[in-house]
Amino acid sequence: MTRNIYDQEDFFAGYSRLPRSVQGLDGAAEWPAMRALLPAMTGRRVLDLGCGFGWFARWARREGAASVLAIDVSAKMLARAAEMTNDPAITYARGDLEMLDVPAAAFDLAYSSLAFHYVANLEHTFPVIRRALTPGAPFVFSVEHPLYTAPSAPGFVTAVDGRRVWPLDRYLDEGERKTDWLATGVIKRHRTIGTYVRLLLGAGFTLTHLEEWGPTDAQIAQHPEWAVERDRPPFMLVAARSS
Repeated sequence: MTRNIYDQEDFFAGYSRLPRSVQGLDGAAEWPAMRALLPAMTGRRVLDLGCGFGWFARWARREGAASVLAIDVSAKMLARAAEMTNDPAITYARGDLEMLDVPAAAFDLAYSSLAFHYVANLEHTFPVIRRALTPGAPFVFSVEHPLYTAPSAPGFVTAVDGRRVWPLDRYLDEGERKTDWLATGVIKRHRTIGTYVRLLLGAGFTLTHLEEWGPTDAQIAQHPEWAVERDRPPFMLVAARSS
């Protein structure tokens, strides 16, 4: 079962203050790149996995989606999402992605933002998502880049020649890693890029896009502090389609 760190008081309080929590999709630096991977929403039945405060679910409906089933393990996140939503076509449901169970061929798009690096058993989750999609339907998701889930230190160190180095810890050894982010001892699941791709292909998806995301020059001009993200990409963006 996925550890529900989001219902822990200190973590939830910290998460609620992040720009992506306050401003929604516009506060997520990677959102323009994610949006470019998405098809037109008109008429689609959408499955939103790890929906958080429901920002994507509401956006999808505004863009013309027929319905959205938005699932999250956190009761606190879902309660906040419900408070912010007045739309009978959006259904919020509490569920653990480790044990995902949704109807077959019931959705025309699956979407997930920064959730799967908390999920240990993607060997179960990805095939369930594929069965839930109609043939050819897209599956778009983001995760923390594996460079982030395997660091050996909380930040850059300086090498002898003055270069900044992002030290890694046992990159090829996959599994549970602990980090201090918004709270102490947050558990994430480290996987290599190759493993994410292997799990997708093994579940019957066709990979259509893989991006190691970093901020654009225009974004850095507006937010100079983001320049560090050009040295090690924080997110991996993936698009696939069901067979």
